[in-house]
Amino acid sequence: MNYLAHLYLSGTNEDVLIGNFMADSIKGSQYKDYSSAIQRGILLHRQIDSHTDTHPSFRSSTKRLHKNYSHYSGVIVDIFFDHFLAKNWTDYASISLEDYAQKCYLILNKNIAIMPEKAQHILPYMIKGNWLLSYASVEGISNVLSGMNRRTNGRSGMDKASFELEQYYLEFEADFKIVFEDVMQMSKTFLSAS
Repeated sequence: MNYLAHLYLSGTNEDVLIGNFMADSIKGSQYKDYSSAIQRGILLHRQIDSHTDTHPSFRSSTKRLHKNYSHYSGVIVDIFFDHFLAKNWTDYASISLEDYAQKCYLILNKNIAIMPEKAQHILPYMIKGNWLLSYASVEGISNVLSGMNRRTNGRSGMDKASFELEQYYLEFEADFKIVFEDVMQMSKTFLSAS
């Protein structure tokens, strides 16, 4: 799961959302430096990643890409899955994706000072490029993949992965729906227990 899914799975607590957004920038036990609600968001992010990465349907998706993208396959599928969440947004939310994205940007930007440097660096680019909304189109996903490829100095070849997205579109979407249902349930259970 990528940014959109992580934010959506945070539920309605703003601190959980902030923690979930910045979790990739927090190593080991550094999460204990934050408030309990932000800690919950960070730990939720880790649970989502762990649950997703080991899910049989997620692995089925990564297998379609492994030959061409090797260990980058999981990152690509995370991005593909955000596309399918954005594309099918009305199946999961009553608020429009555009309004939801603006709401998230507002919350995150308001709290940028408490975020680690890496998250502070990414957020303005996310807002300026309206990444959350751009995930809804294949063109938007192509732009994200091109950006990711630049960050690997072209080693990943991720900029070409929209070819496989179009080639196996229905299969990726079917895998997404199975994985996302399970991860939504896991996230609800995690948040209600903590």
